[in-house]
Amino acid sequence: MSSKNVVNKLMVLVAVFSLLLFVGCAKPPTAEMEKAEKAVAAAKEKEANFYAEEAFKKAEDALKSAKDFVGGKKYKEAKAAAEEAAKLAEQSAADVETNKAKMKTDAEQLAADIQKEMENVKGQVVAAIKKKVQVNRDEIQAAIGKWEVDLVAVKEQLQGGKIREAKDKLTELQSQLKTQMDSLTAALEAAPAAAPDKKK
Repeated sequence: MSSKNVVNKLMVLVAVFSLLLFVGCAKPPTAEMEKAEKAVAAAKEKEANFYAEEAFKKAEDALKSAKDFVGGKKYKEAKAAAEEAAKLAEQSAADVETNKAKMKTDAEQLAADIQKEMENVKGQVVAAIKKKVQVNRDEIQAAIGKWEVDLVAVKEQLQGGKIREAKDKLTELQSQLKTQMDSLTAALEAAPAAAPDKKK
């Protein structure tokens, strides 16, 4: 066999091997996709979408990219995106307990701050009445009563482990209290100063 024939046969073998290798690689990354989907679903079940929101969102985005790449037959990119999605989902699930505990601590502090803020609002109402400032006393008292009931409900949510819901409600309460406080403060500042008592 001449050296030319040997070279030709070697070239054919290399070409066939390269083609097989390419065909072997040009398959959808099924295992990686399944792993990513399971990891994202497991993270969501652990409420990572509430307590590790940023990492979980990135995991969802990476999984969507992987699916888009598969649709476009870009299997290498799909595999990389699926692996990234699984990694991010697992990380978000691992962060849930730590983040949940921190959110609970923050929420408890916020509840205490809101309790103080409610006392401040009550104090401002008393000051407004003393200064004869026109305020809707009944409306404010009804609002305070509602906030007190909401605060009790929030504390029950915290005890029941519904930390995210409690935190969201507390943020809403804080905003309502600030609006009321600003309104009372503005009314008091706009009121004419009381005339000083004349000494006999």
